[in-house]
Amino acid sequence: MNTAFEELKARLLESHDLGAAAAVLGWDQETYMPPGGGEARGRQLGVLGKLAHEKFIDPKVGELLEGLTQFEESQPYDSFEASFIRVAKRDYERAIKVPSEFVGRMMVQHTEANIVWQKARPGSDFGAVHAHLQKNFELARELADFFPGYEHVADPLIDLHDYGMKASSIKILFSELRKELVPIVDSITSQEPADDACLKQAFPEDRQLAFGNEVITAFGYDFERGRQDQAAHPFTTKFSIGDVRITTRVNPDHLNSALFGTMHEAGHAMYEQGIDRQFEGTPLDGGTSTGVHESQSRLWENMVGRSRGFWTHYYPKLQETFPGQLGSVPLETFYRAVNKVEPSLIRVEADEATYNLHIMMRFDFELGLLDETLDVSELPQAWNDRMEKDVGVRPPDDKDGVMQDIHWYNGIIGYFQGYSIGNILGAQFYDAALRAHPEIPDETARGKFDTLHTWLRENIYTHGSKFTANELIERVTGSELSIRPYINYLKEKYGELYDL
Repeated sequence: MNTAFEELKARLLESHDLGAAAAVLGWDQETYMPPGGGEARGRQLGVLGKLAHEKFIDPKVGELLEGLTQFEESQPYDSFEASFIRVAKRDYERAIKVPSEFVGRMMVQHTEANIVWQKARPGSDFGAVHAHLQKNFELARELADFFPGYEHVADPLIDLHDYGMKASSIKILFSELRKELVPIVDSITSQEPADDACLKQAFPEDRQLAFGNEVITAFGYDFERGRQDQAAHPFTTKFSIGDVRITTRVNPDHLNSALFGTMHEAGHAMYEQGIDRQFEGTPLDGGTSTGVHESQSRLWENMVGRSRGFWTHYYPKLQETFPGQLGSVPLETFYRAVNKVEPSLIRVEADEATYNLHIMMRFDFELGLLDETLDVSELPQAWNDRMEKDVGVRPPDDKDGVMQDIHWYNGIIGYFQGYSIGNILGAQFYDAALRAHPEIPDETARGKFDTLHTWLRENIYTHGSKFTANELIERVTGSELSIRPYINYLKEKYGELYDL
């Protein structure tokens, strides 16, 4: 036993557990906290965030890491010990640049801004959140400045979510993606749109939730180590490998929102539930990047949940659940409805073909807000104009426009690119899974998901943060990040649907 390594584990576990306690309060804030608890909750989260950071950047942690260099080098690169030390060093060297006082102050501000957003969004009151949004971006710039030498002020923030990437590399990736996507979208939207009236009926909330839970249980989400609740904006949170919770939101007059939102969040949660139990409470205990994480939510939501095979099996069950609404609707009509391509206001409900246009817009705005070429006061007008230009629909209000996503109001800045990277990686990983197990589509059509879930768990989930995203992609697919499997997937699927 290496006593220094064991001491390091114990110290970092304390910091981790303080962060987990803060996550419990954050989950409660989004689900059950009464409105009157907001002010104190911000203070409480600020204290826990500051304490967790202080423990993590304790000079003794740095001494232990330095003293373990020789031990790390003596272990295999992919061993638990070497990976633990390697990732802890990277996190520590980044964390010591940020004062604990700033971390606490930032968490208080983000909590307050989030609470204001939740109250203001239903009334489309952007004026109520303007100052808070401006402050959040000021803090984001302040955070970035703790990491001098960047090409763009967004780079340190992007690096926190998608390690090794920066604004310039994402711009190149998005340029390549847009070049391929726009002709596909134009070809589809020039045709008669699919009829999705069957989705726009009264669907009782309890039956929507029960059906979604049945589906994700079959996927592999473990309700013995999780639960689902409702929130203003769906999210997944984790307190331990044994407690990974998801949320959804229900529209009683539209089936898509809760159903596909539940699948999406379950994808995130299965990733976290599938991490090697040995990693519990360590720097390896979490998904390796935003892009890899989103690959799992988008894979289960779309490549599985919107596939023809999936609905061949599950549509009769859905008809039994909603006989009055869907009993006389043919499978083909329903399948085309859930894969309808059309300009839409809401990102989380956008179809697969247009979804990335929403992300690219948000990414560009984020860069502008960070480098101050775009002012917060200009954002609503810029948002509406860009939506009309890129997506083909103009928001009638800010509720379904600039205020629809929680991220910026909750201080999550430098994150949006992960959704499109996730779409790309989801297809790349799924392609690799099919090469290993060509039977997966046939199993999906029988309501069997064990082969796919097991392959993902063994090749991606179990490793947690042991490997960087680039290392993991190479290890799993045998190549670097590539848009080709994703574009091929879209062309094959929508080529069949729309006779492209």
